Amino acid sequence: MTGRARHALVLFAVAAASTAVSALQTRGADHVVPSRPETVVWGWIPIDRPPVATVQPGQTVRIDTLSHHGATQAEPPETLLGPYGVRPNEILQDVRDFWASRAGRPREGRGGAHILTGPIAIAGAEPGDMLEVQILELTPRVPWGVNTTGPASGVLGPDYPGTRPGDRTLDIPAGTRHVIRTSRVNGRDVAILADDIHVPLAPFMGIMAVAPRAPAVGEPGVTIAGVQSSTPPGPYGGNMDLKDLTAGSTLYLPVFHRGALFYVGDPHGVQGNGEVSGNALEQSLTGLFRFRVHKGKSIALPRAETPTHYILMGIDLDLDRAMRTAVLETVSFLVAEKGLTPAKAFSLASLAADFQVAEAVDQVQLVAAKIPKSLFPKK
Repeated sequence: MTGRARHALVLFAVAAASTAVSALQTRGADHVVPSRPETVVWGWIPIDRPPVATVQPGQTVRIDTLSHHGATQAEPPETLLGPYGVRPNEILQDVRDFWASRAGRPREGRGGAHILTGPIAIAGAEPGDMLEVQILELTPRVPWGVNTTGPASGVLGPDYPGTRPGDRTLDIPAGTRHVIRTSRVNGRDVAILADDIHVPLAPFMGIMAVAPRAPAVGEPGVTIAGVQSSTPPGPYGGNMDLKDLTAGSTLYLPVFHRGALFYVGDPHGVQGNGEVSGNALEQSLTGLFRFRVHKGKSIALPRAETPTHYILMGIDLDLDRAMRTAVLETVSFLVAEKGLTPAKAFSLASLAADFQVAEAVDQVQLVAAKIPKSLFPKK
């Protein structure tokens, strides 16, 4: 095996192992981090917050997360959700306690809506390393989720880059909240949109991030120096809304600070590529994760893998620029990890990679390039 091939296996070889983890093994965890008022932040990704837990590479961590839908509004959770059929015993105590803690939390200039659990420090991680996040389990905490729509929300909104004066909107009520039940039907976990429309659940975390490099005013989501809003994705990961990051997948992030400082939140029960209404099925989840540190394996942007695909990303305010970056990242990966020439790598990207808009509603656009693993010989 060549050195390049060995490096590729080190970098992208955990998905099969992750899927082989038995239910018995993943029931427990080395650490548990609840989503309590003292372990979460609201709307931003701090770079200097003390860790709520410190773990060794290779250890597992079970992390609770909260959806901001039902936890951050002016009305108490029971008042907001009760009319939609959500019973008091279906509202998490963590939601009630977070709601009661809102007044004392910094908000000015933060900008984001999301509740994030963290940070979790990974011992030994330093700037210039790469953090590997194995996603072992994702489990809904409540039997319902929320999706909101409006005549000009999401990609139809006035702030969306593609909007032009006079564009058509939808003839639907503004601020419509859909509380959607989830259940197991005919052996499948589904979101029940209507009696005859059941959407299979595919839980994933919309936000997984490390503490970003010192955010500067003028960068996406930064209006105060050092304060990164949770709204846009970036090199640190963040609000990627990448639906492929379900259980059994792995995310790789660059490290900018000692300990990496990992945050997770914006939990989703299911989402289509694009998240076009502005939100997915927003549903509180518990995740089980394992972290590893690759010393000196610097990457410029997040990348990921599933049991069947390598995933490279392009992130930019301009969708065309995000697409271009995703192509360049794909070619660089194929050259470095698969030994192709740049010309052959560009051809393979055109023949076999799928470029998808992961999300288009969070200021910054994210294009995901998916390369089938089946193209390459098994090692």
